[in-house]
Parts: sequence; C-alpha cells; structure tokens
Amino acid sequence: MAKSLADQLKSAGLVDDKKAKKIQQEKRKQKKQQLKGQAAEDDTRARLLLQQAEKVERDRQLNRERKAAEEARAMQAQAKQMLQHNRQPVDGDIRFNFTDPRINKIKRLYVTSEIQDQLAKGRLAICATDDQYVVVPKTIAEKVAERFPEALIFLADPKANEVDEDDPYKDFPIPDDLMW
Repeated sequence: MAKSLADQLKSAGLVDDKKAKKIQQEKRKQKKQQLKGQAAEDDTRARLLLQQAEKVERDRQLNRERKAAEEARAMQAQAKQMLQHNRQPVDGDIRFNFTDPRINKIKRLYVTSEIQDQLAKGRLAICATDDQYVVVPKTIAEKVAERFPEALIFLADPKANEVDEDDPYKDFPIPDDLMW
C-alpha cells in the first residue's frame, strides 16, 4: 500500500508530526469555511431571487393599476365628448325637476314642453358633465352609461307610466295640466 504524502514527508524528515497535524487542521477549516460560504451564498442568492420576483410582481400590479386608471380616464373623456356633441338645447320656461343621485338633491332645468314630454316618456335623458346638466337622446345616454355610469342622472322608465291592471285608481288618470 502506498504511503500518504504526509507520511512520505515525515519519513524524508521535511515535516514533523506537529506540522502535519496543523496542516490537516487548516485543510479541514478551509473545507468548512467553503461549505459555510456556499451556504451563505445560496441563502443570499435565494433571497435576492425572491426580492426580484416580488419586485417584478409589484411592478406588474402597478402597471395594471395604471392601465386601468388610464382606460377609465379615456372612457370618461369619450363619454364627455359624446355628451357635448349630442346635447339638446334646453331653452324654455317650464321647470323640470329631477333628483341628482350624486348629491341627493332635487335639481331643476327649464325646458320646452316638447322636451318635457320626451323626458317624461324616456326618449330623452339628463346627464352630467362636470357641473353642467345636459339633455341627450336615450341611446346616447345608454352609451354614456356603459362608459361612465356616474354621468347618467335621469332617465325615465316608460314602463312606470303604464297602468297596472290591479290598480284601483286606473280609471282616474292624472290630469295633464297638473304641474308640481
């Protein structure tokens, strides 16, 4: 059997027992430090990878939120543009009362009798742009409500004017000249 390098150096007289043990201890220490260093590097590397993955996910979430806000602003701008292009003139002397659901207050517009009838029948609707109220056709109001639901303020339900068959007052219609 072949002798180890340490045994060969001892027999040649180049190294004594004390130095051989010291060299072996140093080798063991180096191996342990390398293993510890690798473990520490692995932990650091894993932590860095986890932090990068979290940052990527946060960035994606922020981008989604930005895109959603941008789309909402674009839809709101489309709705305002539709309202401005399709507004009906409301110069009249008949007061039309409606409730603004955003502030829960009764508001009024002065309209003509034609516009009043169309508003009551649900052919026209009242929408809001910023602090103004705009009268627009029902189809435009529905399109605006799809894009920006808070803009639709008043749209009469034509089914509400129909007389119910079980109504005990169906034979007594409300007079047309009764104004509130």
